[in-house]
Amino acid sequence: MKIVSTNVYVGPNIYAHFPVIRHVLDLEALEEWPTGRLGDTFVDALIECLPGLQEHGCSYREPGGFVRRLREDEGTWLGHVMEHVAIELQNVAGSPVTFGRTRSIDGKPGHYNMVFQYKEKAVGLESSDLALKLLHSLLPEEIRPRSAPDRDWNFAEERDSFIRYAQRRALGPSTASLVEAAEARHIPWLRLNDYSLVQFGHGRYQQRIQATTTSRTSNIAVELASDKEETNAILRDLGLPVPKQIIVRNASQAVRAAERIGYPVVLKPLAGNHGRGVSINLKSPEEVEVAFEKAAEHGRSIVVESFIEGFDHRLVVIDGKLVAAAKRVPGHVVGDGAHTIEELVEIVNKDPRRGVGHEKVLTRLEFDHQAERLLAKLGYDRNTVPPAGEVIYLRSTANLSTGGTAIDVTDSIHPDNRQMAIRAINAIGLDIGGVDFLTRDITESYRDAGGGICEVNAGPGFRMHVAPSEGTPRDVGGAVIDMLFPADAPCRIPIAAITGTNGKTTTSRMLAHILKMAGKTVGLTSTDGVYIDGNLSVPGDMTGPVSAQMILRDPAVDAAVMEVARGGMLRSGLGFQETNVSACLNVAADHLGLRGIDTLEQLAQVKRVPVEIAKDAAVLNADDPLCLQMADYTQAERLCYVTMNPAHPLVKRHIQAGGQAFVLEQGMNGHMITIYDNESHTPLLWTHLIPATIEGRAMHNVQNAMFAAALAYNMGVSLEGIRQGLRTFDSTYFQAPGRMNIYDEHPFRVILDYAHNPAAVKAMCNLVDRFDVTGRKLVVLAAPGDRRDEDVRDIAQTAAGHFDYYICRCDDNRRGRGVDEVAVMLKNKLLECGVDADRIEVVPDEQEATTRILEMAEADDLLLILGDNVKRSWKQIIYFNPGARVSDSVSKAPVAVELPDLGGFTFDENVEIISDERGVRIARSEESD
Repeated sequence: MKIVSTNVYVGPNIYAHFPVIRHVLDLEALEEWPTGRLGDTFVDALIECLPGLQEHGCSYREPGGFVRRLREDEGTWLGHVMEHVAIELQNVAGSPVTFGRTRSIDGKPGHYNMVFQYKEKAVGLESSDLALKLLHSLLPEEIRPRSAPDRDWNFAEERDSFIRYAQRRALGPSTASLVEAAEARHIPWLRLNDYSLVQFGHGRYQQRIQATTTSRTSNIAVELASDKEETNAILRDLGLPVPKQIIVRNASQAVRAAERIGYPVVLKPLAGNHGRGVSINLKSPEEVEVAFEKAAEHGRSIVVESFIEGFDHRLVVIDGKLVAAAKRVPGHVVGDGAHTIEELVEIVNKDPRRGVGHEKVLTRLEFDHQAERLLAKLGYDRNTVPPAGEVIYLRSTANLSTGGTAIDVTDSIHPDNRQMAIRAINAIGLDIGGVDFLTRDITESYRDAGGGICEVNAGPGFRMHVAPSEGTPRDVGGAVIDMLFPADAPCRIPIAAITGTNGKTTTSRMLAHILKMAGKTVGLTSTDGVYIDGNLSVPGDMTGPVSAQMILRDPAVDAAVMEVARGGMLRSGLGFQETNVSACLNVAADHLGLRGIDTLEQLAQVKRVPVEIAKDAAVLNADDPLCLQMADYTQAERLCYVTMNPAHPLVKRHIQAGGQAFVLEQGMNGHMITIYDNESHTPLLWTHLIPATIEGRAMHNVQNAMFAAALAYNMGVSLEGIRQGLRTFDSTYFQAPGRMNIYDEHPFRVILDYAHNPAAVKAMCNLVDRFDVTGRKLVVLAAPGDRRDEDVRDIAQTAAGHFDYYICRCDDNRRGRGVDEVAVMLKNKLLECGVDADRIEVVPDEQEATTRILEMAEADDLLLILGDNVKRSWKQIIYFNPGARVSDSVSKAPVAVELPDLGGFTFDENVEIISDERGVRIARSEESD
């Protein structure tokens, strides 16, 4: 069994509306070995490795369902088993996922599409790799593939290594709690790096956090909290309880400071965190010297402070309010009179709540220098059997990251202590802060029970509060999100997604222009590039999820227009989880035969994805049956139909029911775009007043304008704003490059368009037919090399009969075709359609074909150039000089031109005098002496 190909979908896709990984698997010889044939030995070994598989429901939708499938007479195939193993491995690593689907691929025996959910890309990919190795390792010797791991391969070690790998890439528990709180409030988020930098909200409404430090956190406050000496002084000056403190830089200074303060003392690094290098209750110079060496491993400046008796508490203050308090207990074991300390540690670590690092709510206990030192002080070692009930501490500090536990005390904290914590955080200037407070009893006022603040922490950890060992979990993440996004504060920018076979780019540009005219700073993704406020930011085909996230991450953007193409959705899914409005313009034959999409129905399923995730409105082409069917799949509040047929029966019923539609209606002055909504009827705009429609002739752009208007209408743009936007949008190269760009500065008219499939070519032919042309109609015809042969021939058949002369060319990138293969195919189909051979020319190179048609054009001709390299073709068109053509620029003497004095030279009749854009020059003809 092997993985043939992999797709990582980062957002909604044809399989699910959340991130999934798709593998194409080839089971090879294992196609003949379902689990029923492998038998109970295989199944039992698999469950022993991953007991959690017993909870998988599979198609039975109840715990035990998957194991039931494994043990059935026929069983299930190993591709399906691998899916469940990859899911369970992620669950074991603390990344909860549940979705998976494995299906055989028609026409390819032994090949399967295996799809499974993931939370983090690298972890998901690693889980499937480990799943494959595990299944191979469990196979009987006679069918084990060569790629199977060695017999000494240890799954338990590999599993633990995988868990650590996952933990290094997972969000920390504090960041994860913030993400969960944001998701609960329907606030979008983006992970900005491999660590804990996260953006909440989109565009101009975004807020960022790094662990529990926010984009609002004062840098000065963080610096103060990191400086334990300065913090201690500020709090002392405000009358808050703090220990005596002295900063030292060598061991002898530490001993003198301890004697000055008075034993017992605490030593800790000045800029430390997570309890690293901290030693407490030091009672002698010798202990201080040892503690100094440990603290010095984490910083040059060391704090010596008085030791305060009492329990360690963490008090978290967010936005000026205390939201959580926890009593922290150092990592410990309790003697039972029967087991050694080492055995007790092993027993404690079997607690399912304990894991590696931050994998789970508690961390495993470990023996290290500090544990050995604490045991030695008791006269114990790891082989000692302590009496029943005796508490043996293995840590002097109560951090959860070193095996400590936490007990929630939020409801029992004394009001004085609550106010003390708030004052301390406000004094430092933090929006989120943690106060480490030592006291014998948190329910008593510090004024009576004593105690003191030993630290103030910027970016405090939340794990002990969201998942305490005892007590009530606290939604500290929610408090942060509520601070960043108060009630009714916006967190999302409006998003429009536009898909379809033809017209996507023009419609997207039209909508972006309308929104810009309405005062929005628009982010636009298109096949031309990423645009911010009308300025090109990144050139190229930018219709995938990466470009979408560029828009959503830009803090200047307050509206997003996303052109969504088939390729990006099939390759990586969408770059956003939902849209406000989505439109599907049409579904026509294009790119069929690629990436497993062979029929129009399959293509429609792909293009349906943006419609499925629309929240406010789905805008559909009622004149396209495949678009109409998408109405059954949308969850949008409103369904808007666009039709150019005012008698459309379904649209009529939709309107009568109070539905919304944009309808093209015939009037005395031409065609009127009309809005029907909630039983109202509103004329919007005459089509001949929209420059991009060329006085209403370009019906495909009329339809594009209707979609742009419908999208803008459902994004809340006023009717006058829509009218103004459409009136000021034209089809010039500078507003819509490669989309019906017309150049009229030559004696003939040139139209440049990117049409590259039969439907688009048909639209351009229909446009040409609507022009009154007194000269000839000429065309440069082309088709992309990766289209099916029938699609290439359909393009030629569509163009046949519309033009007086045809030049057939190829794209620069032949996409696996021969040098002139596509051009010859076009020519042959034109001949089949009855076009005379003397009216067809094959010029494979795009530049040469463009030059050829420009040179042969005469006054009053109309040229349609179907361009691939649009920028280059446009330059050829506008810089072409009709006067430079050889046929017009060469004349025999005598010529009425004024020449400079040439020193008495004379010219015979074979001398040519040439006048062109380079000036006047003299040359001899081939016949000249």
